[in-house]
Amino acid sequence: MRLATAGLVGAVGLGRMRPVDPLSLTTLLSAAALAGWVDAVVGGGGLLLLPALLLGAPGVPVATALGTNKLAAIFGTSTAAVTYARRTKLDWAVAGPAAGLAVLTAGLGAALAGAVPAGAYRPVVLVVLVSVAVFVLTRPRLGVVSRPERRTPTRVVVAVAVAGLGIALYDGLIGPGTGTFLVLAFTALLGSDFVHASAMAKVVNAGTNLGALVVFAATGHVWWLLGAAMAVCNIAGAAVGARMALRRGAGFVRVVLLVVVLALVGKLGYDQWMAA
Repeated sequence: MRLATAGLVGAVGLGRMRPVDPLSLTTLLSAAALAGWVDAVVGGGGLLLLPALLLGAPGVPVATALGTNKLAAIFGTSTAAVTYARRTKLDWAVAGPAAGLAVLTAGLGAALAGAVPAGAYRPVVLVVLVSVAVFVLTRPRLGVVSRPERRTPTRVVVAVAVAGLGIALYDGLIGPGTGTFLVLAFTALLGSDFVHASAMAKVVNAGTNLGALVVFAATGHVWWLLGAAMAVCNIAGAAVGARMALRRGAGFVRVVLLVVVLALVGKLGYDQWMAA
C-alpha cells in the first residue's frame, strides 16, 4: 500500500512530499466518510477533511490539500443534493442562481488561494467557528421552525448574493465551513428550516466545489488518486447523512451542527495554543 500511495505523489508532480503510510491513508478515508456525513447533515465537512489532509500528508501545499478536498467533496455534496431533491421540495429560485454564481466566484477564490499562508488557516477557521457557535446558541428557534413570511423578493436577492458571491468566494479561497455558512444564511435570511436550508446548501456547495476544482485542477493542485479514493468514502457518508437529516428533521440537524462546531472549536483551540 505504501508503494501505491507513493505513486500518488508523482501524479501531481510533488515528489518532495512524503508517501502516505497505510495508517494515514486509513485515517484519511475514514475522515472522508465522516466528512461526507457531516456535510450532508449540516455542512462543514471540510473542517474535518482539510486538517486531516494537512496532517496525513506531510509537506502537501495548502493549495493541493484544498484541491484534493474539493475532488472528494464534490461527489459527496452532489450525492446529498440529489438525495434531498428527491425527498423534499427545493427552492430552485434561490438555489439555482446562487449555484450558477458560485461556480464562477469559487473559481476566482481558488485562483487566489495560493496567496493565503498556511499559518493563517487555523486561526481564521477558529474565529469563524466561534462566531457560528455563538450565532446558533443565541437563537434557539433558528432553523427549527420554518418562517415563510420572511421570504420576500428582496431577501431572495440578498440570499443569492450572499451565497453565490460572498460564501462562494470564501469556499474557493479557504473552504472549510462553507456548507454550514450556507445553511445559516438560508435560515437567517429566508426563514427556512434547517432541513430545507441544508437541501439548498448542498446544491450551492456543489457549484462552489465545481468552480474551485476546475481551477485547482488546471494549476496542478489536485492529488487525483487519493482524492478519488476519498470521494468514494465521501459519497457513502453523504448518502447516509442526507437520509438521516430528512428522517429525523430540523431539531436533529441543529443538535449535530452545535456538536460538530463546538468539538472543532475545542480541537482547533487546543492545536493553536496548547500543542504549539
